[in-house]
Amino acid sequence: MAEQELKLAVPKHCRRAVAKELARGTVTQIALRAMYFDTINRSLVSKKISLRLRQEGRQWVQTLKMLGEHVLSRLELNHDRPGPILDLSVYVGTPAEPALASLTEPLQVCYETVVKRALRKIRTKQGTVEVAYDLGYLNAGQLSLPISEVEFELVSGDLSAIFHLGKKWQRSFGLIYDARSKAERGDRLMTLATKLSVANSGTVASDSIDSSKDIAWFWAQRGIGPVLLKPEMDIAAALSRVTAECLDQIARNAAILAEVDTANICRAGTPDHVHQLRVGIRRLRSAWSMFNGLTALPPMALREEIKTHFSQLGGTRDDDVLRETWLPVLEASGQPPIKLESEMTADNAGELCAGREFQSWLLDMLAWSIGVDLSPPSPPVSIALEAAPLNESAPGAADPAVGSASSQNTPFDDRATGNLQAQIIPLTPKAIVELTLTQTLSTKLKKWHKRVISEGLHFDKLDIEARHELRKRAKRLRYCLQFCEPLLPENRLKQYRKSLAVVQDVLGEMNDLSVASERFEGLKTTQPHAWFAVGWIASRLEVLTQDAMKAFKDLSGAERFWR
Repeated sequence: MAEQELKLAVPKHCRRAVAKELARGTVTQIALRAMYFDTINRSLVSKKISLRLRQEGRQWVQTLKMLGEHVLSRLELNHDRPGPILDLSVYVGTPAEPALASLTEPLQVCYETVVKRALRKIRTKQGTVEVAYDLGYLNAGQLSLPISEVEFELVSGDLSAIFHLGKKWQRSFGLIYDARSKAERGDRLMTLATKLSVANSGTVASDSIDSSKDIAWFWAQRGIGPVLLKPEMDIAAALSRVTAECLDQIARNAAILAEVDTANICRAGTPDHVHQLRVGIRRLRSAWSMFNGLTALPPMALREEIKTHFSQLGGTRDDDVLRETWLPVLEASGQPPIKLESEMTADNAGELCAGREFQSWLLDMLAWSIGVDLSPPSPPVSIALEAAPLNESAPGAADPAVGSASSQNTPFDDRATGNLQAQIIPLTPKAIVELTLTQTLSTKLKKWHKRVISEGLHFDKLDIEARHELRKRAKRLRYCLQFCEPLLPENRLKQYRKSLAVVQDVLGEMNDLSVASERFEGLKTTQPHAWFAVGWIASRLEVLTQDAMKAFKDLSGAERFWR
């Protein structure tokens, strides 16, 4: 059966309110304990499969889950078991059989969950939703991770039901979208436990052990992932696939910044998470530009709202680059000590990511990406039809003057008799040439390339604002080229990709220095030695201008990927 559910993390500060809201109806309490299986080399995880045995009260249930048709859908196969006995024979003849039959290593218990679940079914206008509030722990080796989440699973009706109800709870209590399943978190926890166990076993040289890096790996930032476009896809399906990838990058980095696992314990969110979150937003907006005019885009309100969030996140990255990259370079070049006030911290970014407005936008975009319409239904429209006088033409009625040329000046007589004649011009449809997905997107990329080159070859003549816009266009071209890579010949992409990356690197450095220069300009009054930084940056920008000219010339001569 297909399982369709939306899962939201429940922060500690709102657990009591969520439990109280759930208790407004009939609630079923149940104790759950599950064992999750995989091979030592994580063969099932590599196939996006989770396999568990779970004790639900006194009953044992064996469950296998595989990817469904979209991000909130899973193929779920449940089988009652007489006890904690894993039986793989039940998957003969199912979609799971090929993956399980190909295993070359034995299965073993990798991690477990211990959960207290509160269940309630809620009827909405769109359908019936089962709400499950889980509190407990994930255990792997000597490590434990808290579980505090609420799942909205569609029982019957339209899929929009889980979004309408989920958004209501999200806005009421401050819930946070977390794309990670229990199985995904458990697998990662098991891997971390194994790393730490090896480090503490004495089999590794002590000077090579860095537990802090291993722990940071667990909450590492989510970077750019592949987008598996296929030539046979239509435009709408391609945009949906691209959107899903971008939203996943946005959501996963936002969840870590919002401290879904670590609130009041430690800080997992870093400037790298902020950077990758902003990259995800840029990629999404670039996709909207590429598909604009080719298929329906998200509502304008959603496209405009993300601009505000993106801008608010910018201060963290700019401050981090200035402190960690350019200030050390300036000091090594002779810059006297200078005091910089923080403009924005990872804490501020975390507050934004956990905020109701950002999380609401994320759920709206998630719904749109899988074709769920959350707009309110239009009110019924009453249309009054009145009979038009016989001597007046009703809209859409045939024009009585159509006929021979002489009849156009002759009053229409409905008593006339005789045979009417008319010339008939046959319908000749225009030949429709349907472009493939590859042709359509390549045409857009080619157009963007020409504009980037046209402006870039005169880079030294552009003012600051024009250079900034050109940098954004080059970045957009690079992101969208990444989306289209599965459709394009790899042998033609290599040189072009490399040349475009050089352009983006040079323009990116220039942008960072321009931002830094503005910062130091504002300090000259209170810290006169900031003049050194302003002068050094101006000199560096002159060098980079020449580097940019060369980079654009090289890009103009790179082999074209669309040939």
